[in-house]
Amino acid sequence: MSSVPLSTAQLVLPERPAKPRTHGITILIDNGVPLHHFQDVIDSFDGFIDLVKFGWGTSVITKHLDAKIRCLADNGVGWFFGGTLFEKYLHQGRLDGYRAFLHEHGCTYVEISNGTIDLLNADKARYIEAFAKEFTVISEVGYKDEEKSIRLSPARWIDFIREDFEAGASMVITEARESGTSGICRSNGEVRYGLIEEIAESGVHLDRLIFEAPNKELQTYFIRLFGSNVNLGNISFDDAMALETLRLGLRSDTLLQF
Repeated sequence: MSSVPLSTAQLVLPERPAKPRTHGITILIDNGVPLHHFQDVIDSFDGFIDLVKFGWGTSVITKHLDAKIRCLADNGVGWFFGGTLFEKYLHQGRLDGYRAFLHEHGCTYVEISNGTIDLLNADKARYIEAFAKEFTVISEVGYKDEEKSIRLSPARWIDFIREDFEAGASMVITEARESGTSGICRSNGEVRYGLIEEIAESGVHLDRLIFEAPNKELQTYFIRLFGSNVNLGNISFDDAMALETLRLGLRSDTLLQF
């Protein structure tokens, strides 16, 4: 079933599954969006938005967190807290407190990552397994440190992705940071094309991967490579509709693609 309005029936557009989707997912990142702007975007574009990540540790200091969560719940949009917050709680040995924080805010999703702290992927997988008993786990592979990330070979990327899935992750995010300068990208913002090609050819289920794509160049690249229904994350609140037009070939960057 397509979510495209009937008024566009005269156009031939890519099929977009209606919510709740299992692919073609769009995840916005809230890095401190003011409340009314947050509400306006969610109320206006809820059909295009599947999840919102409260980035970094903003959920701890956001004044209107409860109001934002109510807005998401009212509009059928899921939410989770950034993996950096998990890493902060883990680093301080307070994971019981983190679980309580998740339950307090009605979270059904949790992100498990090791992008900053010194945590082996095998150890991260054990946390995935533990949290998967209570939550839908979205894990993340890749490091925020540019040099450390570039040294992670494609073979190891694929091994880590598979390890996370085997541990119980429902989806795996490929790190790019909100700046698009680490993980699957080089420090100058260029995509690591060879890495993406090897992941694509590895047999990993692409419908269960989320590619972080915080700018139009990355969004266009992944849509051209994998099609309209690629899963994309770290999308700015101001790009919710712009991304959907890219997905549907209604923008010059992808107009001839479909």
